[in-house]
Amino acid sequence: MKTVTQLLRGKGQGILSVSPDTPVFDALQVMADKNVGALLVLERGELVGIFSERDYARKIILKGKASKETPVREIMSSHVLYVRPEQTIEDCMALMTDKRVRHLPVLDQGKVIGVISIGDVVKALIAEQQFIIAQLQNYITGGQS
Repeated sequence: MKTVTQLLRGKGQGILSVSPDTPVFDALQVMADKNVGALLVLERGELVGIFSERDYARKIILKGKASKETPVREIMSSHVLYVRPEQTIEDCMALMTDKRVRHLPVLDQGKVIGVISIGDVVKALIAEQQFIIAQLQNYITGGQS
């Protein structure tokens, strides 16, 4: 079973983040520029929240707030689920499905080392299944293709 560490090695460990005081509009600009659906919210290097498109839609648009005047801290999700490097991709999928989240920070000894998305997890699971299928086909045909 593939681990979070292996997944991060393949996708890279870049971390996109903003501070809690960043205006929502500026955070959205970063998300659009980098084509991502969420940003970590870090304060002095510590994870204090996550800001997603869902937060924006539900807490700015629907409540009639202004994105240029509202800081991320007012609408971010401060209860952040996370995973550890040694956890399996299957663990991540179960957590994401159960808690209905699309992004999980990866913490190692309290330090953020990466972020994985539902897309990363699905891609890894599909690759793993394709490998297993190829191995089974090879076994069934006796190595003759």
